[in-house]
Amino acid sequence: MPEQNDHNVLSNHSNGPEEDNLELTLRPQWLSEYIGQEKIKHELQVYIDAAKKREEALDHVLLYGPPGLGKTTLAMVIAREMGVNIKTTSGPAIEKPGDLVALLNELKPGDVLFIDEIHRLPKVVEEMLYSAMEDFYIDIVVGEGPTSHPVHFPLPPFTLIGATTRAGMLSAPLRDRFGIIEHMNYYNQDELTQIIFRSAQIFNTKIDDEGAKELALRSRGTPRIANRLLKRVRDFAQVAGQSTIDLPVVQRSLKLLAVDDRGLDEVDRKLLLTMINYYHGGPVGLKTIAANIGEETSTIEEMYEPYLLQIGYLTRTARGRVVTAAGYQHLGIPYPEER
Repeated sequence: MPEQNDHNVLSNHSNGPEEDNLELTLRPQWLSEYIGQEKIKHELQVYIDAAKKREEALDHVLLYGPPGLGKTTLAMVIAREMGVNIKTTSGPAIEKPGDLVALLNELKPGDVLFIDEIHRLPKVVEEMLYSAMEDFYIDIVVGEGPTSHPVHFPLPPFTLIGATTRAGMLSAPLRDRFGIIEHMNYYNQDELTQIIFRSAQIFNTKIDDEGAKELALRSRGTPRIANRLLKRVRDFAQVAGQSTIDLPVVQRSLKLLAVDDRGLDEVDRKLLLTMINYYHGGPVGLKTIAANIGEETSTIEEMYEPYLLQIGYLTRTARGRVVTAAGYQHLGIPYPEER
């Protein structure tokens, strides 16, 4: 599937059939089972109920926000709530118009087409989507050379759900065709604790209150990370012969995994320390940071920077990224007086 959990899934990299099955089990089936994103759930319930009463397809939905917050899971829940089938794909997988035609041709009235990483659609495919979304038809050219001719291809009413970590990269014409646009927010500690308890139950693993709260605190507000860390802490507990994951087990395990008390890992700390040690804390450009720490700019923008911005350890300025006083304090480095 294009994206793994979300609040109820595991990591991007599964270790075998058993974990693949767990990923499916961890995904909630209904809005009532979906933990967190309360405002979005309430709004979607209204839109879904109204569409069902009118016996219409749900309006097109755009879900955006950092990775791991549950966009794929929410798309699947929407389809189940509507009582329709869902076809899932991703922007990079639709390389040419023919790929899109094949997907649309499989849809029945009311069905959901979910496109993850929709910001990565080729331009020619995106332009074909305009008429498909707005008027439920596409025009395709059949044949080559002198025998080629356009064919008007009607489509059943369907719902396009697009997911992206970079809403700013969507073109205005595409973005404007979504009737429902929802921003996925980071989860708070209470929500992540609920998710961890639910996942532990599915894993047939015991975790106490303090252990779950500590794990939630270090999960960067992201359910995918919470579930990944839970799996690894479970491994440490099992090898140590402990039947219950408690606070000391969580603390020892995460220390070995180099995850600190705010959820920062080695790459986060390397990023901040590089800016401080070599560029006096900034401002420094994204490409310069990427070259120094050996990561792609897109990886930094999508996976690391959003959380560092969220917790106030990093800021963006017109001249580049800057480490804040809070960032210095977290690393135990004195903040320069002249700043």
